[in-house]
Amino acid sequence: MKSKLIIPCVCLGLFGSGSVLAADKEAMITSAESAGPVAVTANATIKAPDGTVLREGTNSYTCYPQQETIGPMCNEAVWDALINAMLNKKDFQPNTLSVSYMLAGEGSALGVSNSDPYATDPDKSDDWVKEGPHLMIVVPDRAMLEGLSTDPNDPVYVMWKDTPYAHIMVKVAADK
Repeated sequence: MKSKLIIPCVCLGLFGSGSVLAADKEAMITSAESAGPVAVTANATIKAPDGTVLREGTNSYTCYPQQETIGPMCNEAVWDALINAMLNKKDFQPNTLSVSYMLAGEGSALGVSNSDPYATDPDKSDDWVKEGPHLMIVVPDRAMLEGLSTDPNDPVYVMWKDTPYAHIMVKVAADK
């Protein structure tokens, strides 16, 4: 399990099978909906780990269920673009502020390095984090990150600061 790449790549369908079993559909929708507030999830598109659309939505969010390497999350399109860039090791520059909800926390996922989005082993990292309920905010101007903490012990901190995938982590509750 530790040898798996611990990044949100599974949100783009790189983890899991290509088929969605009918019996799993409702469980995946319930899991995905746990990531955000009802104001977001009620009208969000829900996708399975393989990218199959489980429910079409009408707002700007796409929600994903708990997976082995990441907890349930609800993303705006900018967040999905960030994840795609990270998976392909491409540069990324957001053009607007964007929020991703992870109100169910990391769940059973292993967590990530706070400084290296490609780290895979928590035993070889001195900054491994596994957060409880939180928001992630990407900003269009990296200067907006200046002065913010990079310490994951703080309630608000910057993750992956020295990468194109830098974003603000906002803890909203303790891990369950």
